[in-house]
Amino acid sequence: METVRIRCLAHLSAWMFGAWGAVVLAKGIYDVFLGGGPEANLYAPAPWAFVSREEWLRYGAFELVYGAACLALAWTLRLYARFLPETLQRRRQEPDFNLFR
Repeated sequence: METVRIRCLAHLSAWMFGAWGAVVLAKGIYDVFLGGGPEANLYAPAPWAFVSREEWLRYGAFELVYGAACLALAWTLRLYARFLPETLQRRRQEPDFNLFR
């Protein structure tokens, strides 16, 4: 018999989505509201020559929505983990494929 920790998998996934969502959301807030700009402005002969402000705001809005979606998924996983059992006991199965036969 082997023990599989089920709830821990949901918590781990929620932590990963939450951390990534927080980083992306913070970057989106910086790009849209706090004056962040593309790196192309550093190397262009004139600012906003390669990337227009409209394109940059569209990209920043995507970052905001994507970060918020990751955070919402993390929150949903944390709520769903309440209904999962802590551990699961099952019989160990031998793999069908053995690399060293």
